[in-house]
Amino acid sequence: MTVLSSQNRDGQNKDAKSSYFNLPALDVSDAFPQATPASVFPPCTSDYYHFDDLLTPEEQALRMKVRECMEKEIAPIMAKYWEKAEFPFHVVPKLAALGIAGGTIKGYGCPGLSITANAIATAEVARVDASCSTFILVHSSLGMLTISIAGSEAQKCKYLPLLAQFKTIACWGLTEPGYGSDASSLETIATKVAGGWILDGQKRWIGNSTFADVLIIFARNTTTNQINAFIVKKDAPGLQVTKIENKIGMRIVQNGDILLKKVFVPDEDKLPGINSFKDTNKILAASRLVVAWQPIGISMGVFDICHRYLKERKQFGAPLAAFQITQQKLVQMMGNIQAMILVGWRLCKLYENGKMTAGRVSLGKAWITSKARETVSLGRELLGGNGILTDFLVAKAFCDLEPIHTYEGTYEINSLVAAREITGISSFKPAVLTQRSRM
Repeated sequence: MTVLSSQNRDGQNKDAKSSYFNLPALDVSDAFPQATPASVFPPCTSDYYHFDDLLTPEEQALRMKVRECMEKEIAPIMAKYWEKAEFPFHVVPKLAALGIAGGTIKGYGCPGLSITANAIATAEVARVDASCSTFILVHSSLGMLTISIAGSEAQKCKYLPLLAQFKTIACWGLTEPGYGSDASSLETIATKVAGGWILDGQKRWIGNSTFADVLIIFARNTTTNQINAFIVKKDAPGLQVTKIENKIGMRIVQNGDILLKKVFVPDEDKLPGINSFKDTNKILAASRLVVAWQPIGISMGVFDICHRYLKERKQFGAPLAAFQITQQKLVQMMGNIQAMILVGWRLCKLYENGKMTAGRVSLGKAWITSKARETVSLGRELLGGNGILTDFLVAKAFCDLEPIHTYEGTYEINSLVAAREITGISSFKPAVLTQRSRM
């Protein structure tokens, strides 16, 4: 290509470029026919220890129902929407038909799943696309669960049936620009007025917020100084939501900045069961268990893609799967996944038996996410150059895993929650805030 001076560039670029400069990219199947792209999702080969045998027939059936939907409906379109950072609204009815919104909630049109079934469904969605699993998780395991645990009977009857059918969509607004891990210090305020409350503040990183019909907003009560929660309707006067751009992970998820400027919320939409940050933590502890299954699902999907790819792709006259170093990495990935599944399963059993604690679920989420990062990184290495293309899933999964490492408690915060429970000593307040030495 001839490089023109800036003086002559305008109007002449068309002549300087080749005749094929603006041709569309080749379809990946034509450009690289030796391996099948993720749009045709491979069979599951990552359940090496037959975890499926530990599930009830109902849980097994749900697993296959979700898997079939994700492989058929989502796999062919996920890379396209991920690249555009847009949400595929046309698939929402297909996700609704799975009957998983509401998870473990009983009644009000919700499925009343076991915690294990809810976790398995989350993993199966994440196996194909992490963004879809986050969309459902925010809507169901945060938004709907908050109304179920902390809402009045009238609120449950009013909101949950429509949310369970995805006829309305929920988001969950806790994080603020100045308060992420230190969420209990949030600055959004709720001031009591006649007939309701006035909300003022800002939220950031709120998934689903740009199109949510129902926004669960946490704010500090100016009278009690405690944390309360409110149901805010979309398009409420004073409410503004804008999309966060330039993300490298979870690009299909529409994260937003929420501005609340004197937003009025009627008394009937204040959630009576949220009166402190301890009440908020009850929601987080339950949802964190489900979140821990996202990296399990992502790792399974990456393994399944790598397993097929290594058998299809040939170098030096043999499939990549025939080389010792690739086999070693594949086995390391498989070992990680089996351990992750068993930790996740044990957390489900602890939850069902009333023995799950904040420390146990925090350790589980932190450890599983850490092993998933290692697993997906190995998958990235195994695919070579194709490991940086979203067409073969691994690059997308590599990026999508990073937000999960951070949200629902960073690795570090979850480690400290577990350590506080193990030692009985909290280390959240740093020593630099005082002039005196801690020695």
